[in-house]
Amino acid sequence: MSFNSRLAQVCADRDSALCIGLDVDLARLPAGLPATREGVIEFCRAVIEATHRYAAAYKPNVAFFESMGAWGLDALAAVREHIPADAISIADAKRGDIDSTNDHYARAIFDALGFDAITVHPYLGAESLSPFLARRRNGVFVLCRTSNPGARDFQDVRTAAGDPLYLAVAKAVQTWNSNGNCGLVTGATYPDELAQVRRAAPDLPLLIPGIGAQGGDLTSTVRAACAAPMLINASRSILYAGSGKDFATAAAQAAAQLHAEINAARAALA
Repeated sequence: MSFNSRLAQVCADRDSALCIGLDVDLARLPAGLPATREGVIEFCRAVIEATHRYAAAYKPNVAFFESMGAWGLDALAAVREHIPADAISIADAKRGDIDSTNDHYARAIFDALGFDAITVHPYLGAESLSPFLARRRNGVFVLCRTSNPGARDFQDVRTAAGDPLYLAVAKAVQTWNSNGNCGLVTGATYPDELAQVRRAAPDLPLLIPGIGAQGGDLTSTVRAACAAPMLINASRSILYAGSGKDFATAAAQAAAQLHAEINAARAALA
């Protein structure tokens, strides 16, 4: 089974398009949890177990774990083990280099750590991403129209064909999907551009950050993405919904609410 087929099956089986980002900031760990390897693992384990019934995917942000040093990478490996087999695990690593280097990035994320998917950037072209694209069972979410305010600096630049760069990326990645494992990262903070991306790449799953703390509008996002495959990511609004001993319960409540809102918005399009 290709990654995109598995993703569609997971979302259907779990009746969910919710992805929960695990952006673990040591300074924001709930009261009572130490800023140590054990504290980080316990925090993520509790959140995952509390929210599992609502989520189709979990997305640890690799940079947050790398900043912890050697034990942070060990904690990342342990957190990956806590993500259930019936959910998709995405390493938000935003890797991208020449193909020989990307081969080692792919080995690290997929083989050593065991993630199902990764985020990458396309700046070096299709050839450079071949070590990721060749792995039919592993997802490759390519940065396309990102959710940050500075996205316009380069992503709106017009190509020789007249398209803004993000749209050129969407069209290119659509052609790279011969193994059924490509997706696009498109921010909820730009719903008009998201709709253009969906028209350019109707077959690709979209990983959509920007809902919650970044202020993206859920209804506009779901309408722009249509009923095609999507994962709507929320990180801080779920992860730090509570700061006391009941943090896992608070995370579950925030996940349940967003899950219900996503499904209601999707049902309105049916």
